[in-house]
Amino acid sequence: MKHTREEKIEAFGRLLDVIDTLREKCPWDRKQTNISLRPNTLEEVYELCDAILKDDTQDICKELGDVLMHCVFYGKLGEEKAQFDMADICNRECEKLIYRHPHVYGDTTAETAEQVLKNWEQLKTHEKDGNKTVLSGVPSSLPSLIKAARIQEKASNVGFDWKQPADVWAKVEEELDELKAELAKGDREKAEREMGDFIFSLVNAARLYDINPDTALEYTNQKFIRRFGYVEERTIKAGRSLREMTLDEMDALWEEAKSQD
Repeated sequence: MKHTREEKIEAFGRLLDVIDTLREKCPWDRKQTNISLRPNTLEEVYELCDAILKDDTQDICKELGDVLMHCVFYGKLGEEKAQFDMADICNRECEKLIYRHPHVYGDTTAETAEQVLKNWEQLKTHEKDGNKTVLSGVPSSLPSLIKAARIQEKASNVGFDWKQPADVWAKVEEELDELKAELAKGDREKAEREMGDFIFSLVNAARLYDINPDTALEYTNQKFIRRFGYVEERTIKAGRSLREMTLDEMDALWEEAKSQD
C-alpha cells in the first residue's frame, strides 16, 4: 500500500496525538521513564530483527511500529522536561544526514558504498559533538559479536585493514593454534582469552568477505533449533526420552533432520 506524503505526515501526527493521550490518561504510560522504557525498547528492537531475519513483511511492519512508538515516547519524555521534542529529534537527524552526505548535498565525490563509509567516519570525527576517537562511537552495551564487527569496520575505514581478504586466514590459523595450545595446557583463563582472539579473527574474516557474522550465526542458531526440534519430536513420538537415546541414535535422527532442510 502506497500513501501520499500528506497521508504519511497525518499518520505520524496521529501517533503523536495517541502518545500524548496515553501519557495523560493511562496509569502505566504515566509511570514510564527513560530508564523504565529501556528494557522494553531493547526487546522491541530484537523482535524487529527477528522479523527481518524471517523476511515476514507484516511482522516487520508491526515491529517497526513498536520501535517508532518508543522513539515518539522518548521524545514526549524529553518534551516534558523541556529538553527536546520530536521536532528537535527529526531536525537534528536531518542536519546530521545532510552533513554526512556531502556527495549528495555538497561537492564531494563518492562512487562506491565503501567510499561513503570512509567519508562518514572521517566526518564524524570532525563534528562539534562527534566522536573524539575512531572507536569511541561504538556503544559499550552492544553484544560482543556485533561490537567486534563494528570495531573492525571502523578501524578499516581509516585504513587499518588487511591488504587482501585472503590474508586474514593466516591470522585465523595462528589464533586457532594458540587456542589449542592453551587448551592442551589446561589453562582455562588463558584459553578463554585465546578463544576470544580466535572468534575476533573469524569476525574479521566474515567482514572481509562481506558476511555479517551476527546474521550468519543467527541463521545457524535457527537451523540448529529446527533440527534439534525434529530429533526431539521423533524421540517423543517413539515414546522415549532424549536422555535414554544413544549418541548414535540421535545422530541418525539428526541426519534425517538435515535431509528436511
